[in-house]
Amino acid sequence: MSAPASIKQRTDEYTAPNYARQPVVFVRGEGRYLWDEDGKRYLDLLSGLGVSSLGHGHAGLVSAIREQAGTLLHASNLYYTKPAAALAERLVAETFADRVFFCNSGAEANEAAIKMARRAAGDRYEIVCVDGSFHGRTLATLAATGQPALREGFGPIPEGFVHVDAGDAAAVEAVVGERTAAVMVEPILGESGVVVPPAGYLAALRKICDERGALLILDEVQTGNGRTGKLYCHEHDGIVPDVLTTAKGLAGGMPIGAVLATDAVASVFVPGTHGSTFGANPVSCAAANAVLHALLDEGVLDNAARMGARLTEGLENLLGGRDDVVSVRGRGLMIGVEFREPAAPLVARLLEAGVVANAAGGTVLRMLPPLTITNGEVDEALDTLRTVLDEA
Repeated sequence: MSAPASIKQRTDEYTAPNYARQPVVFVRGEGRYLWDEDGKRYLDLLSGLGVSSLGHGHAGLVSAIREQAGTLLHASNLYYTKPAAALAERLVAETFADRVFFCNSGAEANEAAIKMARRAAGDRYEIVCVDGSFHGRTLATLAATGQPALREGFGPIPEGFVHVDAGDAAAVEAVVGERTAAVMVEPILGESGVVVPPAGYLAALRKICDERGALLILDEVQTGNGRTGKLYCHEHDGIVPDVLTTAKGLAGGMPIGAVLATDAVASVFVPGTHGSTFGANPVSCAAANAVLHALLDEGVLDNAARMGARLTEGLENLLGGRDDVVSVRGRGLMIGVEFREPAAPLVARLLEAGVVANAAGGTVLRMLPPLTITNGEVDEALDTLRTVLDEA
């Protein structure tokens, strides 16, 4: 009798071939570590692309999910549920928003934000976006995404999206006009390699939108929920948007997305205009409530700011002066190291050495560790990177 096919073999045979997976099968996680099927341990500096904000097996998060799953798994938005009410109330209390719309992912949140902005803007319909941005893979969010290669083969793409250079407020000002419904940007470009805009950029966009009657949409799918050391990244700049989208780390591993908006904008979503079957799922909302409790009431947000500073300083000390390094950049625990050569080989060597990270923007080593990472684990990450670079 032949041996049963491996997990990798079955996955490759039976799923669509659209992911370039690393050759590792993870079977367990605890704290900031993952274990593969052979028992090898890995320090997780990626958090499942910024999703596992509290790490793996966090007691409060697991307890909330387990309790809610045993109480009420699903009811639909035809009815009210306690976890959704609590989550909406907390998000409104902690942010600029008056209202929240729940969905399942960042792409869905951005899609909803686009629809909300266009409906609120009347005859205006254009959305101004930036080159290098990433807003999702639905057709509308692909149209908003400033990476033409991702749109190849999926045309015709929805119209009404204008792209300008990232980080250039003057370029935005030049195209915002009578047809502009909104300006939509990420506070930090994530998928393009953790690209931080110049100081004052978001404030300048806020001013332009106010003067021209356009809405400001901030895509905080990756930068939100404590990732940069603030609950939402725009807080660093002292401004508020009209609409904010969030997902990824909001529920610590459970699927969720949310659109936060002012009353003036959110009021256009009346019954029948938009919906989401699994949006406001009780288990996902219970998980998100546990994440916000950990961030805001148990010191995890402060830890993210401290550990982000420690990791950034350590990387600058380790890599400063190296000819193959362009820069270390980011905020909080959203960090990118730009190299002069492709970062993928380094990612593979780090994985072999027991550290999980990934490449973004081709030449950038991206790190999105759990926000619960400790001093010792930061030092372990730096030591492993030093060893791998020395060996290379």
